[in-house]
Amino acid sequence: MRRLSVADGLISRVEASVEQLVYVREDEYTVARMSADGEPDFVATGRALAGIQPGETLRLLGDWSRHPRYGRRYAVTGCERVTPSSVRAIRIYLGSGLIRGIGPRLAYAIVDHFGEATLKVIDGEPERLTEVVNIGPQRQGQIVQAWQEQKAIAALMVTLQGLGVSPLLAAKIYQVFGKDADEVLATDPYRLIGRVRGIAFRIADRIALQSGVPERSPQRIKAALLDRLEAAGSRDGHCFLPVSTLVREAAEMIELDQDMVRPLIDALAADRRLVVEASPDQPGQVVAFAKHVHSREVALTAQLAALLKARSTLPLRAYREDPDLHDDQRAAVTMALTSTVSIITGGPGCGKSHTVRSIAATVRAAGGSVTLTAPTGKAAKRLSELTGLPAMTVHRMLAQQPDPDPETLFDERPAQADLIVVDEASMLDLHLATRLTSEVRPGSHLLLIGDGDQLPSIGPGDVLADLLRVTSIPRVQLTHVFRQAGGSGIIDAAHRIRAGRLPAVPGGGGFWFEELDDPEQVARRVAHLAMVAIPRKQDVEPGQVQVLCPMRKGDTGATALGRLIQDQLNPAADDKPEHWSGATVFRVGDRVMPIRNNYDKGVFNGETGTVTAVVREERVIEIRTDDGESVSYGFDELDDLTHAYAISVHRSQGSEYPFVVAPIVAESGGIMLRRKLLYTLVTRAKAWVVLVGQREALELAVHRLGHRRNTGLARRLSLSLDG
Repeated sequence: MRRLSVADGLISRVEASVEQLVYVREDEYTVARMSADGEPDFVATGRALAGIQPGETLRLLGDWSRHPRYGRRYAVTGCERVTPSSVRAIRIYLGSGLIRGIGPRLAYAIVDHFGEATLKVIDGEPERLTEVVNIGPQRQGQIVQAWQEQKAIAALMVTLQGLGVSPLLAAKIYQVFGKDADEVLATDPYRLIGRVRGIAFRIADRIALQSGVPERSPQRIKAALLDRLEAAGSRDGHCFLPVSTLVREAAEMIELDQDMVRPLIDALAADRRLVVEASPDQPGQVVAFAKHVHSREVALTAQLAALLKARSTLPLRAYREDPDLHDDQRAAVTMALTSTVSIITGGPGCGKSHTVRSIAATVRAAGGSVTLTAPTGKAAKRLSELTGLPAMTVHRMLAQQPDPDPETLFDERPAQADLIVVDEASMLDLHLATRLTSEVRPGSHLLLIGDGDQLPSIGPGDVLADLLRVTSIPRVQLTHVFRQAGGSGIIDAAHRIRAGRLPAVPGGGGFWFEELDDPEQVARRVAHLAMVAIPRKQDVEPGQVQVLCPMRKGDTGATALGRLIQDQLNPAADDKPEHWSGATVFRVGDRVMPIRNNYDKGVFNGETGTVTAVVREERVIEIRTDDGESVSYGFDELDDLTHAYAISVHRSQGSEYPFVVAPIVAESGGIMLRRKLLYTLVTRAKAWVVLVGQREALELAVHRLGHRRNTGLARRLSLSLDG
């Protein structure tokens, strides 16, 4: 194969092995260190390298150049994966960790035994692997299975590249569909939507059109309609869309006339994939629900109505009032002890936690059982710390996993307790609320604690707000701000924001606003405050300072800021193992956060931990949580993790941090800046919150209310209770 000198600057072809990924950008632009037999190592760059992994052998098309800072570089315009043929390349391939169960030492032993025939043996005569020392039947089987999976994923990458789709999705598609992946791509790529992370309609549609699906195919139009409904739920929290809006959005997305799209609404309704009914709020308007969303809203209505109408079974005849309670707290206690479903709301510093502690103590003193719960692990832990009582996540309660400690409040069926308290109820989406109420025993008391001015749930629905619109559901709003909270700049700023007033700036007493205009300068200042200034001034570790971002994208988004802080606090090093998952790199020492509850692993959404090892041979990273637990995540599970250096405000719900720093800029029109988001952000901090950015962006966030979610729960429940 011809190799051209750097000075040539002409198109050349090079075959080389991937030694290390240096950098992967969000748009898949990749920088990698490469090696070739008999040649010095070099750096290859370009988007054509998307999805490559250390150990692979590539046939590259491109041209050489010399960068004034980084030296010799190879700009890649074409990339083809090839089977390594030399002993050296095979050893690199097997020792890279691409094949689970083979590490560098075992790779050396296998290649030393079989030489250039190694891969042919693994592929065609795998039983011969037992000839190698330390390979028994069990490990031989694991190696063969991993080899077959890797071959299938590599073939899938080629297929996706031919369809103009990112090869990074190959492993995710294979993980979901396995050996059926090729058939799904060929016959019904719309099945990928919603089942494979990272694949929305746009990508599935590209695959479908490339595979020969007609533009006017009913299959395509139905997929577009369902996608718009699902996007309305995941993006905006809507449970339904007006049919006219749904048809218009789907038609625009696939560039067809609305008259061609409208009949497919009826077809989907006949297939029981969506439900069409009269609008709960707008007379004469017809709306469409995804079938599973409609079913849950109807079920939640029925379950709440049954709980509200049930006769109380709480073992309580009389109780002694807590003399330390304020008048509105006493009213809340009485309500919770006499109503089977009730709500306590209130802002920061209004004594919600003390009220819950008094209610729980009263029930326990009467011999009743109590379960304290919250939607996330961080929120449950915080509830426990504030009340001095054990708490668990809603998910764990629903899994009916009793706490192993016999001294706690929980019996063997925590969802069947006499009193169930759900804190941070604004985080309950339609799906979780439906599961929760389905497990509560009629006659038990369900008490929801929340702040109606916080952000609503990430998922569809606005359950707490809907229930507050049902006038027959008992509720008490705590409004008295206690003396110990009254001097807090954070508390003062929060109450000003919830009232639609600009907080005092630059501020004081724990709330500060630092005005800067340029987004890049804002990003650098936020990173400096989080990494250097606040830790130095407060004599704390940088891990005590949390960066919260209104948006994920942009110069001041969570992705860019998180990478900036990661590169400063935990930069790459030759002796520091790392693994790239798409455009995200996980290194030993990184601060990470699970974004999904996983009961098999014992980890919960919002917890934080530190990467302690990257084990390429087993294709896992190991984490030690802040609670001291050790957890392993496979390379194919890393979508369930995010870095904790900078996170979205939505991701912070239910958590509290000693120090918070946040950028406030009107990037991309400031589409995420609104009052509830700013209020949620400020109330995440215990000691200090520092906002950095544009004053006009701060004013925009204070005054913009945001949209109201399309839901039918309040109307359905009101009708059910009135009937």
